[in-house]
Amino acid sequence: MPKTDSQRGDAALEAVKVAPARILVVEDNPLNRLLVHDILELRGHAVVEAATVDEARKLLELERPDLLLLDVQIPGGGGEAVIRAVRQRVELAHMPIIAVTSLAMPGDRERLLSIGFQGYLSKPIDTRTFGAAIESYLLKSAEGAPHVRQAG
Repeated sequence: MPKTDSQRGDAALEAVKVAPARILVVEDNPLNRLLVHDILELRGHAVVEAATVDEARKLLELERPDLLLLDVQIPGGGGEAVIRAVRQRVELAHMPIIAVTSLAMPGDRERLLSIGFQGYLSKPIDTRTFGAAIESYLLKSAEGAPHVRQAG
């Protein structure tokens, strides 16, 4: 069976090797956090985890991740509170922040991008494409390109 454009694009992403990165995952659901952790760790990335806005802020004081994966609806003020905290710090101001969220109504993606997210991935997480999608943001960050991509 011939591959679709989407499948060819996913295969191309899989073929590109990305340097191991340090990724902060902020997710309040322990099962989602474990799934994301395992996917990224299997791909060679170091993963740091937080479950609340306060935990994320504390980790950002200690760590300097290459990328932040952020659930929008987390305890302590939501993802927007984390974005504000990150963007106020000069050393983190250019770090890509990707929304990983169940918000999937019309306009949600655009609203999240307008408040400071560089990307948007919807839940449930597709284990076949998630790792490559995250690595595409890392590549774009390394190249200085815009970070807007929606994973299949």
